[in-house]
Amino acid sequence: MRKIHVIGIGAGDPDHLTLQAVKALRGTEVFFLLDKGEATSDLVRLRRDVLGAHLPEGTYRTVEALDPERDRPARGADYRPAVGAWRGARARVVERLIAEELGEDGTGAFLVWGDPALYDSTLGVLEEVLERGAVAFAYDVVPGVSSVSCLAARHRTGLSRVARPVQITTGRRLAEGLPEGVDDVVVMLDAHQTFQRYAGTGEEIDIYWGAYLGTPDEILVSGPLAETAPRIVEVRAQARERKGWIMDTYLLRRRPRDSAERDAHERGAPGRGAPGPG
Repeated sequence: MRKIHVIGIGAGDPDHLTLQAVKALRGTEVFFLLDKGEATSDLVRLRRDVLGAHLPEGTYRTVEALDPERDRPARGADYRPAVGAWRGARARVVERLIAEELGEDGTGAFLVWGDPALYDSTLGVLEEVLERGAVAFAYDVVPGVSSVSCLAARHRTGLSRVARPVQITTGRRLAEGLPEGVDDVVVMLDAHQTFQRYAGTGEEIDIYWGAYLGTPDEILVSGPLAETAPRIVEVRAQARERKGWIMDTYLLRRRPRDSAERDAHERGAPGRGAPGPG
């Protein structure tokens, strides 16, 4: 039976690969690369860089296919159907790749940014392909270094504080309000820069922001949200204009209210040795 590895390759640095990931790479014959078009050709190049850094030339082959477009403007009740339609279209592409490019006993792989279990559709798409029943395969998942863990490491901070929860969400959900009872909120791929809504509320909130994490183009900005939000908006716009695309993640952190927690926070708050723009 065909076998598929779903390999988390980290946020962009070839050194992010785990030993388990490298082992899976070495056992793969065909790598499937879904390309979103010329604007994001860097993403395909980075995948090829990862392969080149860990595998001898000529020991594998790559197959590229165009990733279906998603209806990004869809809002409200139209959002879930739009995502479902996109996943269905993607499943048809993946089904064709596996059926046509991988032998009955072959091993293929999809290289997933960050961790396949976090904010990625590959596992759901593969399950949909299996449900269709046209092609059979087994698959496994190799975890990777997510952009979330990379963000925290690059800013030299933890994601959570003692006895406090942390929540990972989207810009779409953040627009509905900061989660109740949660003071540490990670937001992924917020195209609308929703953090701006909270810059003028009077709440004491810090932001730790990063774009192109783990790549040579990495940008880091941190500081009090009220002061830092305009700078992030400007830096983000310039980066997107320069490259044609952007992938960013950020942590919003409400400042503690009692003195003991405030002292601990002050020792690690942004602006005290934290990195600036990269």
